[in-house]
Amino acid sequence: MFCKMSQQPLKTAIPQTTQAEIPTDLLLSLATGPLLLGVLSIQALGSWLHTAGMASEEVFRGDRLPILPFPDLPSSDMSD
Repeated sequence: MFCKMSQQPLKTAIPQTTQAEIPTDLLLSLATGPLLLGVLSIQALGSWLHTAGMASEEVFRGDRLPILPFPDLPSSDMSD
């Protein structure tokens, strides 16, 4: 295609990449380790929270609490 004013061919700009593209297989393999580490960490944290919840539940069980002395109330004759 020629420009009408100067009769010179138009040059289209084609971007030239100087860097080599990183293959997606490499990126996928690099992302697998942190992903698995994150999943295992979440499972360990969940297990730890479950264990801590079970241990804290033992504090509130009735058989572990001391028996408190309850004062006797004076009896009143209500049969009159």
